[in-house]
Amino acid sequence: MTRTQAPSTLTNVSRITLARSRAVLLAAGIALIAGCASPPPLASAADSPTALAGQVLAALARNERATLEQLALSESEFRDHVWPHLPASRPERNLPFSYVWGDLQQKSAASLARTLAHHRDRRYELVDVRFDGERTPYADVTVHRDAVFVVRGPGGQEEIRVCGSFLEQGGRWKVFSYVVED
Repeated sequence: MTRTQAPSTLTNVSRITLARSRAVLLAAGIALIAGCASPPPLASAADSPTALAGQVLAALARNERATLEQLALSESEFRDHVWPHLPASRPERNLPFSYVWGDLQQKSAASLARTLAHHRDRRYELVDVRFDGERTPYADVTVHRDAVFVVRGPGGQEEIRVCGSFLEQGGRWKVFSYVVED
């Protein structure tokens, strides 16, 4: 190697090092921004608890399980909005997200199946929706527990429970779970 070749070799090494450093800094910057970004808003959410309850009743009357599932919190929405704030998510609890989500989904699906069997094809007119349970805030969302639908049906006015709880984010509403406690 001659004396004139050495500087160009050092220059190439310096360029590679500089390029790698920039890539590392860019990746770190993106990670920092992503960590500070708030979770995305709830998808396909209703404008009010009454609107959501009406959508649930309409889907029940048409026996549309897929629609009822879309009205409920998705796995990613649960992970982004609720999971980080639950005691179960703390490292010392050693409960994986997949276990907690799977348990919630299994119970919700089973309860929804019972609800569909009991209320399918029934036409209800929604009078009101209320929550008899507590409200629990989690950062940017609030869970409203023990949903009660006041409806008018063939037998007159009655109260039915077809959802366990609703989730609210900035005035937008989704079903948190179809688990109805007896």
